Amino acid sequence: MTIEAQVFATLQHLAGGRIFPDVAPEGTPVPYITYQAVGGAPLNFLTGEKPGKTNTRMQVSVWAATRLEASEIGAQVEDAMRAAVDLLPEVASGRASNYDELTTYRGAMQDFSLWL
Repeated sequence: MTIEAQVFATLQHLAGGRIFPDVAPEGTPVPYITYQAVGGAPLNFLTGEKPGKTNTRMQVSVWAATRLEASEIGAQVEDAMRAAVDLLPEVASGRASNYDELTTYRGAMQDFSLWL
């Protein structure tokens, strides 16, 4: 299973199941969650061996009609990601607020360091 599939499985019970990689389809009602890989910390061995696990920094964004709803779902995302122990999760940043002027949606964005 890919890291993206694992993140989807971890979060699918939130935001009415509206979880999407990268961006939500146009017209998706709020709240919804998007996620994307934004880097990671690769392991490199002098022997040239391939590591048994890969690190991915995953950014998860919640979009909602209000700041309170975005913050509440953002906290649920953090709890769910922390509980995904198979991914060896580490919270890599605090939640950051966001605002989309076009839609007037409020956002909550947070990064997680994951291993698979």
